Amino acid sequence: MGEIVLIRHGQTEWSANGRHTSYTELDLTEIGEQQAREAGKRLQGRTFAAVISSPRRRALRTAELAGLSVTETTEDLAEWNYGEYEGITTATIHETVPSWKLWSDGAPGGESPEQVAERLDRVLAHARTLLDGGDVALVAHGHSLRVAGARWIGLPASGGALLKLDTATLSTLGFEHGEPAIDTWNAACS
Repeated sequence: MGEIVLIRHGQTEWSANGRHTSYTELDLTEIGEQQAREAGKRLQGRTFAAVISSPRRRALRTAELAGLSVTETTEDLAEWNYGEYEGITTATIHETVPSWKLWSDGAPGGESPEQVAERLDRVLAHARTLLDGGDVALVAHGHSLRVAGARWIGLPASGGALLKLDTATLSTLGFEHGEPAIDTWNAACS
């Protein structure tokens, strides 16, 4: 049985500045493009039964530069919808709402942790059906992939708060004695 390989997109201007980015379309920075190429080097020799990507340009470009052929895109892999907090840093949000935590409160006008978990559960269930054919790559975003990691091991979406995930890193979800397990997490590619 294969593994699920999580690939976070390369750096964008907003990810470099800590700004919440969900539906805003941003290009990779020059550093982000290099990160994506480095991820591709780490993936060389590995074949995928499927490569599923968020439809956002930054995820698709990362897959392209990593040498992956996307077999399908799904909104279910899109980043957490930050609603009114789109483009704003956590520090700025805390100036007016000091107790706010994405992982428990969600985003006003956006998604709750439970809504994000529901989407990622669908992605993981679909990916799991493909594992008999080999590894499956999921190319997406920081918070959505952190939720995927948490859900894979049976935690609520809020468990993603415990799983740091840098840009253009690789993580693998597999099995230990038949039970879902995290094989690697936040592995740098350079």
